[in-house]
Amino acid sequence: MAIILPRPLHALTAAELADAAKDRRWPKWQTMALLHALKLPVLDACLIEPGHSTAVVRTAAHALAAATGSGNLMIRSDGGVEKKQYYRGGNTFPVEAIPPRAAGLLADGRAVILVEPTNRFTNRLTVLMRMDRPGPGQPGHLTLEALGPGYDVADLTRGQIPPQVTVHLEDIDWGRYQPPRWNEWQITGDLCPGGEEARRRRRLERLATQTLTDGGHLHGTAGADHAEAWLREHGFLQLFTPQPTREAVARRARRLFEDAFFMALAQPNRNWHCLATAFSVFDDHRTVYWDLVDGERKYATAAPAAANHQERAA
Repeated sequence: MAIILPRPLHALTAAELADAAKDRRWPKWQTMALLHALKLPVLDACLIEPGHSTAVVRTAAHALAAATGSGNLMIRSDGGVEKKQYYRGGNTFPVEAIPPRAAGLLADGRAVILVEPTNRFTNRLTVLMRMDRPGPGQPGHLTLEALGPGYDVADLTRGQIPPQVTVHLEDIDWGRYQPPRWNEWQITGDLCPGGEEARRRRRLERLATQTLTDGGHLHGTAGADHAEAWLREHGFLQLFTPQPTREAVARRARRLFEDAFFMALAQPNRNWHCLATAFSVFDDHRTVYWDLVDGERKYATAAPAAANHQERAA
């Protein structure tokens, strides 16, 4: 029987996207398909499920690289309902280095998601978006947490780096669209003395011990000073420039709310309580959404709670 080779996300038909958006085995891929079907910006990507050979990975990598016009690809992985500790992807590697790196993930039963590359050192704006509601039909709220130039999504999601700016919008009916008034937005900045210096230091430490080490850019015991020297040497100076994050997120807040409302309305789990996604503005001004996470279905410890909600709904 012929092997069906994985195909890039942007090459899937509407029917194939709809099928992928219903497949809960691989939540990251499921939500990437959903977001793309909703015409929201997502990176082109390719899903390789466990059981595929290195040859399939190599073929898929070259096909995606050709489709995106790049010799590098990002590696992410999807393990279904995750444990608290799992592979932290998001780094970019040459196409030739993809198969051996993917092999271990596939052997562990994880799907591999190959993604068109990004430069995580030069982002203009990163926003973590959280949609909350107590229950279906009840008013909820939207929270935006933002970091400016030189930061990336992982700094907010798992880097323990506090946002520079936080935005709140209360009393939202997620089932009926109503444009917010200007005075309903609550925008606050981090005014902690020395906060920006500490935030930048933490970012550099993460780059040194994780991103740059994993990518082979730094070796041995590397620290924040090594990461800063590497960034400056390569001309990635965004982290050391002024951080106009408040103005940047305020300009986009209305559109982010509209996108959040659209995502919430299309969420397959109608009994959702908390949804989250991340939004990036790249150095070339492209925008992209990453995943749409249902908080009750993210980790294995939350699975019983999700099942209970389903039983009550039934």
